[in-house]
Amino acid sequence: MKIKGIISDMDGVILDTEKLYVRFWREAASFYGFPMTLDHALGIRSLSGKLAEDKLQGWFGKEFDYNAVRQKRVELMDEFVEQNGIEPKPGAKALLSYIKDNGYALALATATPDERAQRYLKSVGLFGYFDQIVSARGVERGKPAPDIYLCAAKRLGLEPEECIALEDSQNGIISANTAGCKTIMVPDLDQPTEEILPLLFGVANGLEDVINVGNL
Repeated sequence: MKIKGIISDMDGVILDTEKLYVRFWREAASFYGFPMTLDHALGIRSLSGKLAEDKLQGWFGKEFDYNAVRQKRVELMDEFVEQNGIEPKPGAKALLSYIKDNGYALALATATPDERAQRYLKSVGLFGYFDQIVSARGVERGKPAPDIYLCAAKRLGLEPEECIALEDSQNGIISANTAGCKTIMVPDLDQPTEEILPLLFGVANGLEDVINVGNL
């Protein structure tokens, strides 16, 4: 089926923010006395709040107050972003320009709340490239369920099979693949595992390589 649209994750794919989420989740957990490791932080990437809470309490016990730690993470990250701003991933503008110039529809599928996603994208001049922005708060189930990619494809007026999905995390890849998208991993904080490789249409060496990997 001909590719007509691109649906992309935001954090770690379009914006260089995944490293900030990992850093400040760990700092917030430490503030409350929980020794969150890098693997712990990577393990909750893109997850819905309920699934992240269940996973964290599975690791640290029921005394892990997800809402309190998350709020602390938000405060720490907001303070950092206010002082330092947000950076796009290398090649983001070039890829998004290519996508639009060649007539593909473009949507964002992000676990980040809609208002925050828009603010971040506007701050780096990338908001106007997207035809649709779908936040996990706008669907019943967050990643790794397929809901957000099914919703994004529907909003573009396309079938999931007509869309390439761009993801960097295992949970996002499972979501996009289950929805039926042709999923390209753009590695950020980790590389594809043997478990994930069979779910992928390809692996891109940076955003501009998506054009070649996806045959766009």
